[in-house]
Amino acid sequence: MATARSLRPLSLQKVISKTTLRRRFHLCSKHMNSATDFRSFLNVLRENGDLVDIHHEVDPHLEVGAIARRVSERNAKVPLFHNVKGARQGLWKITSNLQSLRQIPEYQCARIALGLGLPVDAQWKEINDKLLKAKRARSEPSKILETGPCKENKLFGDEIDLTQLPAPFLHQSDGGKYIQTYGMHILQSPDGSWTNWSIARAMVSDKRKLVGLCIPPQHNWQIQEMWRKQGKDVPWALALGVPPAAIIAAALPIPDGISELGYVNALTGTPLDLVKCETNDLLVPATSEIIFEGTLSTTETAPEGPFGEYFGHSFKQEPRPCPVYNLDAITYRNEAILPVSVPGKTTDESHVTASMMAAEILDICHENDFPIVDAFSPLETYASWVVLMVDSERLRSLGTTSEEFCKMIGKVIFSDKRSFLASRIVLVGDDIDIYDFKEVMWAFACRCRPGKDDHIFDDVPGLPLVPFMYNTPRPCRGGKTVSDCLLATEYTPTGRSWETVDFRNAYPEGVQQRVLARWADMGLD
Repeated sequence: MATARSLRPLSLQKVISKTTLRRRFHLCSKHMNSATDFRSFLNVLRENGDLVDIHHEVDPHLEVGAIARRVSERNAKVPLFHNVKGARQGLWKITSNLQSLRQIPEYQCARIALGLGLPVDAQWKEINDKLLKAKRARSEPSKILETGPCKENKLFGDEIDLTQLPAPFLHQSDGGKYIQTYGMHILQSPDGSWTNWSIARAMVSDKRKLVGLCIPPQHNWQIQEMWRKQGKDVPWALALGVPPAAIIAAALPIPDGISELGYVNALTGTPLDLVKCETNDLLVPATSEIIFEGTLSTTETAPEGPFGEYFGHSFKQEPRPCPVYNLDAITYRNEAILPVSVPGKTTDESHVTASMMAAEILDICHENDFPIVDAFSPLETYASWVVLMVDSERLRSLGTTSEEFCKMIGKVIFSDKRSFLASRIVLVGDDIDIYDFKEVMWAFACRCRPGKDDHIFDDVPGLPLVPFMYNTPRPCRGGKTVSDCLLATEYTPTGRSWETVDFRNAYPEGVQQRVLARWADMGLD
């Protein structure tokens, strides 16, 4: 039976929904900063009707993973599991999908926007602009507190047994229990000049050991190499349930040597409070849910994987040797919450956060004075493509050719660590809306000659997680392409020699206005 709400005109429902969400966001932001505190972020989602508190028991063995995966595939609400089978001593509740998409198109990016301190209806252009602006903004220094919520409970040494905690088994073909899928590794260079926050998966290996990825040229690998040369293990912390802006920054390809903390403080305008670890000198966000402390070994390895990654494939290969994290302490909040990401086919946090690399690639273009005006990584490409919008007027003035231009773009971008996750650069003219995947695919299908306009780069750093890089002789080299979706005349002084055939471009303005004015009367709306 239809309810009064369902009988409202759709347009009115949207207006009410938008007004309500704006009002709720404003009220919540008076009392909490959703970008700088994990629990405040969850409360804002709950206030906005975007979080479900689930109190019946759920099993961390596959059930949590199955729920989170279906949430990703349906863009459903964030689940917060209060009753996890096997939880003990406050370790732990579980939540997921914290930066994945929402169903309502106007608020599709709401979780990412809230995590950056933006309004709930912010779209990708606003998100990218804020990420770039923060790189050039000054930030206030963080305060180092004596203690914080993450110190409410403490376990040391043999009190720790990861095998007895509800570490989630997320996909049926995974090689182990992946306790770390959406936390933040914290490592520091030996001279203390660079503190890196990064996301890299890790699974339970033993009572006090994790084992996880450390792929060159990623920053955790770079810092591990610095300590290896000194013959020492790396002081390490893993912060789980951190401020949303921090986890977003940890996923971004920030340049080598730049500490994410300063970037986060500039991004939010509110410096994060920090506390020192119990067993080393690393600083962690004070309101984190759970902190693991210990060392990243420079000599010890253990079998890791397989794991169902964000490209939607799980290969049945033998586990590979990866570095071991040795655990000395756990500190955690009362009623601690473990965030997880369950990657697979689109769309989940992995695709959303990886797609933000487009802002950094746009910055590379600006640094090199390339005629590029905007950049976006479509989620439909599993965040492996970056579409660059070319300034057509500037391109014509360069007097270059397609081959010269593509080689110049590819050599610079693919040699930069910030483009590590990108497999394909797609060049389009400024007549294409790069935020509309249908427009991008129209340009790709109609303007890029297969093979002729694809320029291959095999001697650059490659991403071994991409399925087409598996079982190749050099999985960490190559696999990169620049695809030119500009037609030949766009490189010449005459410019475009065609007319786009659609309503906006193929009819006189008077005809368009007459059609639009009578549209509703014709019953076509």
